[in-house]
Amino acid sequence: MTEGKGKPVPPFKRVLREVRIAHAERNDVIVELRETEQMRLQLLAEALEGVFDDLPDDYEQLLLGLLPGQPPRFWVDATSFVVMGRDKRQYQFVKDTRLGRTVLAESASLETIAHAVTRYVAERIVERDRAIEADWLNAAIRAGSGAVPGARAASPARGGDSVALVWAIAGFGLGMIAGMVLLVAYAWFTVG
Repeated sequence: MTEGKGKPVPPFKRVLREVRIAHAERNDVIVELRETEQMRLQLLAEALEGVFDDLPDDYEQLLLGLLPGQPPRFWVDATSFVVMGRDKRQYQFVKDTRLGRTVLAESASLETIAHAVTRYVAERIVERDRAIEADWLNAAIRAGSGAVPGARAASPARGGDSVALVWAIAGFGLGMIAGMVLLVAYAWFTVG
């Protein structure tokens, strides 16, 4: 077969074979990139092993594990992870929030990202300890225990709380009624 000015058209089987070879070569490159991502994240996990060993035994919020996927991710907790950037050389330490994804740190340096993850883990532990302390302090104050110096004990008769609640509800109701009366009066005088 010829096309146009006598140029022969290559046989279909040969063209199909060339396309398959090109596709296989592209797939090999993609597989190598994925393996490289996985390997770099594994190096980060190894760099953070000492941090994992020093974590409190009762702290279960941290995942600290490398999970394969597309893309592979090193999970720190349920909302934050390290992933390789588009160029597969940059580490990105990312946190998912209600407002979207936030990059906490980005660097080609393994040490920089390991330090950012370590600091993040330390901050989460301190936040947890402070929350537990606040819960304990709040419960101790409500129970009226003498364990908290300078804390005011709750009165045994809790009638004051219910009276305050009644006044709050009454005030809200009266405010709603007054607002409706003023709205009707305003509409009456502006229309009429």
